[in-house]
Amino acid sequence: MDTTQIADAPPPTQPSTAEQKRAARGATRPGDRIFLGLSRGSGILLLVIMAAIAGFLTYRAVLAISKDDGNFLTTFEWNTGVNPPVFGIAVLAYGTIVSSIIAMVIAVPVSVAIALFLTHYAPRRLRGPIAYVIDLLAAVPSIVYGLWGALVLVPQMNGLFGWLNDYLGWTGVFSWQGGAARSMLTVGILLAIMILPIITNVSREVFRQVPQMHEEAALALGATRWEVIRMAVIPFGRSGVISASMLGLGRALGETMAVATVLSPDFLIHTSLLDPGGGTFAQNIASKFSEATEFGRDALIASGLVLFVITLLVNGAARAIIARRKEYSGANA
Repeated sequence: MDTTQIADAPPPTQPSTAEQKRAARGATRPGDRIFLGLSRGSGILLLVIMAAIAGFLTYRAVLAISKDDGNFLTTFEWNTGVNPPVFGIAVLAYGTIVSSIIAMVIAVPVSVAIALFLTHYAPRRLRGPIAYVIDLLAAVPSIVYGLWGALVLVPQMNGLFGWLNDYLGWTGVFSWQGGAARSMLTVGILLAIMILPIITNVSREVFRQVPQMHEEAALALGATRWEVIRMAVIPFGRSGVISASMLGLGRALGETMAVATVLSPDFLIHTSLLDPGGGTFAQNIASKFSEATEFGRDALIASGLVLFVITLLVNGAARAIIARRKEYSGANA
């Protein structure tokens, strides 16, 4: 081809200023505009639904709390059928937080270990069956977990409770006076089993997204497999593991039927995790809602509002942690 023809060729046309402005605004075709409108409307609808839920809970809670003869935050009693009514959430808040913490302490390390095993240690022929079993655990209804916990887990906990009492009973936290093992520790173990599939599956998918070059670079520097996981895999997936843990915590905070089936409820705060008794927000609502009067339901809704606020605070804290850690996660590398 003649070089003069190349030299005389017109320069490529540049988009006009109007076209650049339309491109900057986003959608230019009808389909794009429709999709943009649907996406934006879905986001706004979600905010409206959340605001409606918060408004409904707040309105009904104010009606109940205004007639409460006790302190809603510190009263160790739930009696809405007397005049004047007396009820409080101290025991419920303590039980919900303690059982969820126990579940997280047990479930998060085990879930992360399973996810690392499936992605970096397990032979290929074992990964599929193990992942399938974990997915099945996530599909089991909570009432089935509750029945299994009441009929199988509770009777088998006596040996563990006796061992804890013999060796750690001096702390007071693990002292046991005998009786059925329908305590906060049993509930925490059952919740840990229930949230384990959620944390495992999300963590596994996060670890699978680690760039292969990161692992190969660590191996090229002489790192062992564990050092590769510690220096390349875990830093990259830290934010994902935190998100997975918050999903599991959300289920633990709001679990209802399994806790109601296993726990022996009362309105006392026990210093020992092995003593039967206690309560959680969800368990109390499930066990009392069908028999409650209209005012009693308002009181239960007030406790639901507190659980709603706790869940929002937990999710907000998780988002803040992820925002602080994301620059170190390796995702931006």
